Amino acid sequence: MAGTLVANTINTDTGLFSTNNAYLGIAKAWVNYNGSTQTVNGSFNVSSVTYVSSAYYTLNFTTAMPNANYAVAGIAGSTAGGSAKMLVPAGAQTTTTCPLTSYVFNASQSDSSYFAVAIFSS
Repeated sequence: MAGTLVANTINTDTGLFSTNNAYLGIAKAWVNYNGSTQTVNGSFNVSSVTYVSSAYYTLNFTTAMPNANYAVAGIAGSTAGGSAKMLVPAGAQTTTTCPLTSYVFNASQSDSSYFAVAIFSS
């Protein structure tokens, strides 16, 4: 029997709804990161960001992605008025981590003063 559930708010500490994995078409994780101080300014389903080495970072998910075929959308930059940067996956994505690197457009890899990333998955 099909029906309709209408709710203004669903609160849960565990399960699909706690990480938005029950919803399609919305971010399953996101983070706003300060590369200068290596601190997370805000996040959802990202437990931490690891600074690996120059221009390389790893996002660590609080709750694993359903598979490793997720999309990464991000931007990086410098607060010192430097060049705009792009943030791209750097290596094999897993269900629990996402390796990233930042590039100056038409140049080489370099650390970022900040970046923001959203992860989309089915």
